[in-house]
Amino acid sequence: MKRFFLAFLFTGSLATAMAQSAQYTDAMTKQTSELDSSGTFTADGLQQKANTFERIADAEKSQWLPYYYAAYAQVMQALILQDKSQIDPLADRAEGNLDKAEALSPKNSEIACIRSLVATARLTVDPMTRGMKYGPEAAALLEQAAEFNPENPRIYMLRGQSLLFTPEQWGGSKSKAKTTLELALQKFAAFKPESGIAPHWGEPYTRKLLEQSQK
Repeated sequence: MKRFFLAFLFTGSLATAMAQSAQYTDAMTKQTSELDSSGTFTADGLQQKANTFERIADAEKSQWLPYYYAAYAQVMQALILQDKSQIDPLADRAEGNLDKAEALSPKNSEIACIRSLVATARLTVDPMTRGMKYGPEAAALLEQAAEFNPENPRIYMLRGQSLLFTPEQWGGSKSKAKTTLELALQKFAAFKPESGIAPHWGEPYTRKLLEQSQK
């Protein structure tokens, strides 16, 4: 009887865990798929997505991806906002979510890439006064991301983007951007996400950046 009871408890716990896991995967699959839609990339759409990922993170505190995607949505929102006064608060929230993600998944190249984007977002508030601080910080975070995983294509996409939009007197270069973005596409072609909900964004945008670098 004791063995039967213990087996029942184990089976019940396993079934509950599997149900929770399936529910988590289904929710994340839906939300990350919607992130791929261009219709989501509005300030309101990204805000809603960030809120949803934070709710998933609150329910699944052992998973780093909901925190990661919440930060991703927040920094993307910051980058498209016209009201510069909203950028730092969003960057603060994104960094808070990245801290939680990193605690669960240290030395993570994907997290370092989003941290680089956060620095870039802060720079856009006032490029003339913030460039000296946040430009090198964004670049250093991409170096860190490359140390963690040099095959991550988003590293080269973000480097190429920086080269493309940085004035030549500050180190920018269309030709260097083109070379870097071509490398990014090679990395995308070889890259295999760890799962259907793992970070996979950036390839279509890389192609658009490459087109701009050739004009």
